[in-house]
Amino acid sequence: MKKIIFGSLVLFGMVTVSAQSVTLNVRLKPIQTLVINSAQKVVNLDYTTKDDYSNGVSSVNADHLSIYSTGGFQVKVKSSNAVMQNGAKSIQANSIQIKATAGSEAVNGAQYAQNVQLSATEATLVTSTVGGVDKKINIEYKGAGANAYLDNYIAGQTPSVYSTELTYTIIAQ
Repeated sequence: MKKIIFGSLVLFGMVTVSAQSVTLNVRLKPIQTLVINSAQKVVNLDYTTKDDYSNGVSSVNADHLSIYSTGGFQVKVKSSNAVMQNGAKSIQANSIQIKATAGSEAVNGAQYAQNVQLSATEATLVTSTVGGVDKKINIEYKGAGANAYLDNYIAGQTPSVYSTELTYTIIAQ
Protein backbone atom coordinates (compact mmCIF):
# COMPACT_ATOMS: atom_id res chain seq x y z
CA MET A 1 0.00 0.00 0.00
CA LYS A 2 2.85 2.31 0.86
CA LYS A 3 4.32 1.63 -2.57
CA ILE A 4 1.09 2.64 -4.28
CA ILE A 5 0.80 5.89 -2.31
CA PHE A 6 4.47 6.73 -2.89
CA GLY A 7 4.13 5.93 -6.61
CA SER A 8 1.01 8.11 -6.82
CA LEU A 9 2.83 11.03 -5.14
CA VAL A 10 5.76 10.75 -7.56
CA LEU A 11 3.38 10.57 -10.52
CA PHE A 12 1.30 13.55 -9.35
CA GLY A 13 4.46 15.47 -8.45
CA MET A 14 5.71 15.11 -11.98
CA VAL A 15 2.41 16.07 -13.48
CA THR A 16 2.11 19.25 -11.44
CA VAL A 17 5.50 20.68 -12.53
CA SER A 18 4.83 23.98 -14.33
CA ALA A 19 6.96 26.10 -16.68
CA GLN A 20 7.97 29.72 -16.16
CA SER A 21 9.06 32.17 -18.85
CA VAL A 22 11.44 35.12 -18.96
CA THR A 23 11.43 38.01 -21.45
CA LEU A 24 14.91 38.72 -22.76
CA ASN A 25 15.40 42.13 -24.37
CA VAL A 26 18.43 43.18 -26.37
CA ARG A 27 18.38 46.95 -25.92
CA LEU A 28 20.66 48.87 -28.26
CA LYS A 29 21.35 52.49 -27.53
CA PRO A 30 23.25 54.80 -29.86
CA ILE A 31 26.94 55.28 -29.17
CA GLN A 32 29.06 57.74 -31.07
CA THR A 33 32.63 58.74 -30.34
CA LEU A 34 34.82 61.15 -32.22
CA VAL A 35 38.54 61.52 -31.53
CA ILE A 36 40.88 64.10 -33.07
CA ASN A 37 44.30 62.75 -34.01
CA SER A 38 46.49 63.77 -31.06
CA ALA A 39 49.40 64.70 -33.36
CA GLN A 40 47.10 67.17 -35.17
CA LYS A 41 45.60 69.15 -32.27
CA VAL A 42 47.14 72.36 -33.65
CA VAL A 43 46.78 73.20 -37.33
CA ASN A 44 48.78 76.09 -38.81
CA LEU A 45 48.07 77.86 -42.07
CA ASP A 46 51.43 79.54 -42.72
CA TYR A 47 51.63 82.41 -45.21
CA THR A 48 55.33 82.80 -45.98
CA THR A 49 55.55 83.76 -49.67
CA LYS A 50 53.89 86.12 -52.11
CA ASP A 51 52.23 83.09 -53.75
CA ASP A 52 50.79 82.01 -50.39
CA TYR A 53 49.00 85.37 -50.02
CA SER A 54 47.94 85.28 -53.66
CA ASN A 55 46.78 81.64 -53.88
CA GLY A 56 45.95 80.79 -50.27
CA VAL A 57 47.45 77.94 -48.28
CA SER A 58 46.09 74.64 -47.10
CA SER A 59 46.85 71.98 -44.54
CA VAL A 60 45.79 68.41 -45.30
CA ASN A 61 45.41 66.33 -42.14
CA ALA A 62 45.23 62.62 -42.98
CA ASP A 63 43.08 60.56 -40.60
CA HIS A 64 42.37 63.75 -38.63
CA LEU A 65 39.17 62.33 -37.12
CA SER A 66 38.46 58.81 -35.90
CA ILE A 67 34.83 57.82 -35.36
CA TYR A 68 32.88 54.97 -33.81
CA SER A 69 29.14 54.87 -34.37
CA THR A 70 26.48 52.22 -33.75
CA GLY A 71 24.45 53.44 -36.71
CA GLY A 72 24.07 56.35 -39.09
CA PHE A 73 25.68 59.61 -38.00
CA GLN A 74 26.64 63.16 -38.89
CA VAL A 75 29.93 64.90 -38.12
CA LYS A 76 29.67 68.66 -37.67
CA VAL A 77 32.17 71.46 -37.08
CA LYS A 78 31.95 74.99 -35.74
CA SER A 79 34.31 77.77 -34.76
CA SER A 80 34.25 79.30 -31.30
CA ASN A 81 34.27 82.75 -32.95
CA ALA A 82 32.98 84.22 -36.19
CA VAL A 83 35.94 86.61 -36.15
CA MET A 84 39.56 85.83 -35.26
CA GLN A 85 41.15 88.82 -33.50
CA ASN A 86 44.71 89.99 -33.02
CA GLY A 87 44.69 93.39 -31.37
CA ALA A 88 42.67 95.80 -33.52
CA LYS A 89 42.91 93.57 -36.61
CA SER A 90 40.65 90.67 -37.49
CA ILE A 91 40.11 87.83 -39.94
CA GLN A 92 36.65 86.45 -40.66
CA ALA A 93 36.42 82.75 -39.78
CA ASN A 94 34.34 82.15 -42.91
CA SER A 95 37.41 82.94 -45.02
CA ILE A 96 38.68 79.49 -44.01
CA GLN A 97 37.26 76.50 -45.89
CA ILE A 98 37.13 72.92 -44.66
CA LYS A 99 37.02 69.86 -46.88
CA ALA A 100 36.31 66.33 -45.60
CA THR A 101 37.36 63.17 -47.46
CA ALA A 102 37.58 59.46 -46.73
CA GLY A 103 40.54 58.47 -44.58
CA SER A 104 42.53 55.23 -44.51
CA GLU A 105 39.55 53.34 -43.02
CA ALA A 106 36.66 54.78 -45.01
CA VAL A 107 33.02 54.86 -43.97
CA ASN A 108 31.18 52.93 -46.69
CA GLY A 109 28.63 55.10 -48.46
CA ALA A 110 29.40 58.25 -46.47
CA GLN A 111 28.95 61.65 -48.06
CA TYR A 112 31.74 64.18 -47.49
CA ALA A 113 31.23 67.95 -47.68
CA GLN A 114 33.54 70.04 -49.81
CA ASN A 115 34.54 73.67 -49.23
CA VAL A 116 32.49 74.28 -46.09
CA GLN A 117 33.04 77.81 -44.79
CA LEU A 118 34.05 77.88 -41.16
CA SER A 119 31.37 79.48 -39.02
CA ALA A 120 30.28 79.96 -35.42
CA THR A 121 27.22 77.94 -36.47
CA GLU A 122 27.57 74.17 -36.91
CA ALA A 123 28.13 72.94 -40.46
CA THR A 124 27.80 69.30 -41.52
CA LEU A 125 31.00 67.72 -42.87
CA VAL A 126 30.12 64.01 -43.08
CA THR A 127 26.81 62.16 -43.33
CA SER A 128 26.44 58.38 -43.22
CA THR A 129 23.45 56.05 -43.01
CA VAL A 130 25.62 53.27 -41.57
CA GLY A 131 27.89 53.07 -38.58
CA GLY A 132 31.46 51.93 -38.27
CA VAL A 133 34.32 51.12 -35.95
CA ASP A 134 37.49 53.25 -35.99
CA LYS A 135 36.65 54.87 -39.32
CA LYS A 136 38.93 57.72 -40.39
CA ILE A 137 38.17 61.10 -41.92
CA ASN A 138 40.72 63.38 -43.59
CA ILE A 139 40.26 67.12 -43.07
CA GLU A 140 41.80 69.84 -45.24
CA TYR A 141 41.86 73.42 -43.97
CA LYS A 142 42.26 76.09 -46.66
CA GLY A 143 42.97 79.75 -45.98
CA ALA A 144 41.91 82.53 -48.33
CA GLY A 145 43.92 83.64 -51.32
CA ALA A 146 43.50 86.77 -53.45
CA ASN A 147 45.61 88.68 -50.89
CA ALA A 148 42.69 88.61 -48.43
CA TYR A 149 45.05 88.71 -45.41
CA LEU A 150 47.58 91.16 -46.88
CA ASP A 151 46.88 93.92 -44.35
CA ASN A 152 46.62 91.60 -41.34
CA TYR A 153 50.33 91.33 -40.59
CA ILE A 154 51.21 93.37 -37.48
CA ALA A 155 54.71 94.88 -37.41
CA GLY A 156 56.87 93.43 -34.65
CA GLN A 157 54.98 90.13 -34.51
CA THR A 158 56.65 87.24 -36.27
CA PRO A 159 54.30 85.71 -37.07
CA SER A 160 51.03 87.55 -36.46
CA VAL A 161 48.67 84.86 -35.18
CA TYR A 162 44.87 84.74 -35.49
CA SER A 163 43.28 81.78 -33.69
CA THR A 164 39.97 80.12 -33.05
CA GLU A 165 39.00 76.85 -31.42
CA LEU A 166 37.12 74.36 -33.60
CA THR A 167 34.61 71.95 -32.11
CA TYR A 168 33.77 68.73 -33.92
CA THR A 169 30.65 66.82 -32.89
CA ILE A 170 29.12 63.52 -33.93
CA ILE A 171 25.40 62.84 -33.61
CA ALA A 172 23.21 59.84 -34.33
CA GLN A 173 21.17 59.98 -37.49
